[in-house]
Amino acid sequence: MSDAEIEASKVCCEEHSVFPFEQVLSQEQAQRMAEFFGVLGDSNRWRILSALALQSMRVRDLAAKVTMSESAVSHQLRILRTMRLVRYEKQGRNVLYSLKDSHIFNLYREALEHINEPSDD
Repeated sequence: MSDAEIEASKVCCEEHSVFPFEQVLSQEQAQRMAEFFGVLGDSNRWRILSALALQSMRVRDLAAKVTMSESAVSHQLRILRTMRLVRYEKQGRNVLYSLKDSHIFNLYREALEHINEPSDD
């Protein structure tokens, strides 16, 4: 990559960043990020996240929405909770699941926008 291309990529990245990235990830950060994105490497988990981006849901409703068994959805939700992607709230007898926070919603939205962009090819 030429010096001009490197500078152009810095400008592109700076336009989209909230803060400039001045350091390479530490080994620990890189490992945590790899684990985080590894969890997102499952299409069923993305379908669950997409349903929860629309509204909070009980396991039963979520299972019906994504056409999976309740036990399979529960298993995926445990994994998503472990990585802090979803949270739950008890409301009487009901347990409602939702996206953990706006970071997760924004990650979902950005990924969806990216895959829906026309190809440069």
